[in-house]
Amino acid sequence: MNTRQRLDAMRTAPAASMLPSWPQRPSFCPPGMQAHGGECVSSGCAPQAHPLIDVARNAELADYERTVRTRFDAIVPALKEIAAQQHEAGFEQRAQQIARERLGFELPETVLADAWVTTLDMRTLYGHSVLQTYHTLAREFAARWNGRDEVEAMQRFFIECGFHEVDISPCADGRLKGLLQFVLRLPLQAVRRKSYAGAMFDVELNVKQWTETELRRFREGVPTLSDAGTRYLKIAVYHFSSSDPQHEGCAAHGSDDRKAAQAALDRLAAFRTAIENGFCCGASVATLLIGVDTDNDAIKIHVPDANGEMDTACFVDNFAVYQQTAGMAASEARWRLDAAIDETVREAGRSAPETGMRSLIERLLTNNLSQIDYVCAQHGGRYADIGHAERFINIGDSFDVLHLRNLAYFGHLHTIEEGAADMDVGIKIFSKLNVAHGLPIPIAIHYRYDEQVPGSRERAASRCRRIKAAIETRYPVLAREGLLFCGMTVQGKQPDSVQEAVTDIEPDSHGH
Repeated sequence: MNTRQRLDAMRTAPAASMLPSWPQRPSFCPPGMQAHGGECVSSGCAPQAHPLIDVARNAELADYERTVRTRFDAIVPALKEIAAQQHEAGFEQRAQQIARERLGFELPETVLADAWVTTLDMRTLYGHSVLQTYHTLAREFAARWNGRDEVEAMQRFFIECGFHEVDISPCADGRLKGLLQFVLRLPLQAVRRKSYAGAMFDVELNVKQWTETELRRFREGVPTLSDAGTRYLKIAVYHFSSSDPQHEGCAAHGSDDRKAAQAALDRLAAFRTAIENGFCCGASVATLLIGVDTDNDAIKIHVPDANGEMDTACFVDNFAVYQQTAGMAASEARWRLDAAIDETVREAGRSAPETGMRSLIERLLTNNLSQIDYVCAQHGGRYADIGHAERFINIGDSFDVLHLRNLAYFGHLHTIEEGAADMDVGIKIFSKLNVAHGLPIPIAIHYRYDEQVPGSRERAASRCRRIKAAIETRYPVLAREGLLFCGMTVQGKQPDSVQEAVTDIEPDSHGH
């Protein structure tokens, strides 16, 4: 059901010379938007609350988003105030007081102490403040997170649908950083998630992960017995921009929606074929392709047929479903959503998906209706920052907490050589966001270690140092001019493990 009409392509007017800040408001209302009370409001927004939205969850997420954005937006004003006082008596004490009151943490003492010699190193302070803000917020939200019942309920639902593991690979683009918590409304701990540029996930690595999952089922019966009949579900998520499709789509595919969707579909097919060809006894996986309009977080779900095959042209456009069902009674809206799946496969001349897959698709569509309504209520139906506005680059393993749109660009790599393309994209993005304003590029290098494996933590820490050195070697001009700021952390794989800072100095054989 492809009922959505594309808006004419038009770029949002760039913000005037300024430091990166959320949100970046356009100076005019783009196509499909109407001026209302000084704000641009999408003409596609429902005039009243949608009957299927989770009002309480939307309110929680709005508070969460405001908290995160406010804390990051406080950095530049606080540092400007500190910079203005660097030659005054009692500067170091006053600077730390401002940092504690405005940012919630202290600044590096050595940087403040050296300010009288030349000038205050604002680039180091900025990079430190961005990464420290992230870590502070992560600790705060992790400490008050209490969603284990929600995670267990979602995992039970997956199993009822016939899936013992759900593995999602979205594009590494920062606009998909809130994919689980916001767009799909899935508990972070209920699924496996790893991002790749263009959603081009590593097939061989994913086969290895599938093998580990199946071995655990065989050895431990977790989360289901090996003969339970459930399958491993692999989901790929590409993205596009409805208001500026030629410029704000996926950079890895030249902002070509068709190429992005087809490339992700081909990668899913390769993974499925690898499992079927490499293992006996009818080994198979289920696959699903999802597209996200990063302008408003509406999703397209490409509906598999009874054999699990998909086509890029056969999808349910959830924004169209949202518009059609707004104002209906809840029961009527659910019927309309269910009918949309039937209409999609019928119009494409394809068979209907299996029952479990259909139930999952219905749940994801319903969840996403709340997010579409959320963007209507909180952002006028369309994000002001339709392009990149990330705060930092996350290299290595993804962080488990603090997921929010345009928070970070992610690059998964164990060596700089294998991840050079992803890293180059991130550097290109931040050259416009930060370097153009004289600000450094904050890079959070983060790796997980297995607490049960001797020496795993030390090896993860060494990898952090090796990657940092490789990044500085690859971008020597940025490093020399102080335009790279790398912070390093490691973290255990067990739930509730904390992030541990890694220093530049390798400990000696005695751990000192």
